[in-house]
Amino acid sequence: QVQLVESGGGLVQAGGSLRLSCAASGDIFSNYAMGWFRQTPGKERDFVATITWSGGSTDYADSVKGRFTIYRDNTKNTLYLQMNSLKAEDTAVYYCAAASGYSSIYKGEYDYWGQGTQVTVSS
Repeated sequence: QVQLVESGGGLVQAGGSLRLSCAASGDIFSNYAMGWFRQTPGKERDFVATITWSGGSTDYADSVKGRFTIYRDNTKNTLYLQMNSLKAEDTAVYYCAAASGYSSIYKGEYDYWGQGTQVTVSS
């Protein structure tokens, strides 16, 4: 079992940047593919980005390609999401998640979730 704790959210102006972190504990971090998802009130939790256990392969939602970068440091048991050129529509609660299987764009493939961190982008 793995515990996940997100941090780094906050209020930023449109065009600005934020870096989210997700600290993992409990199990061996490199055993898991990881992902970022986001959710706004009344809507489904949507895929943002995913990364393989080694960090060698990534995938992104079309809406964030070229602006967001997912990466991980297995020596620090930490997942990151660098978010640049932020837009008002990026406002959401961001969640990190761990999958014991392959990296995936589908939230149902993830086994463990963090509590989320709020990102608010003002226009």
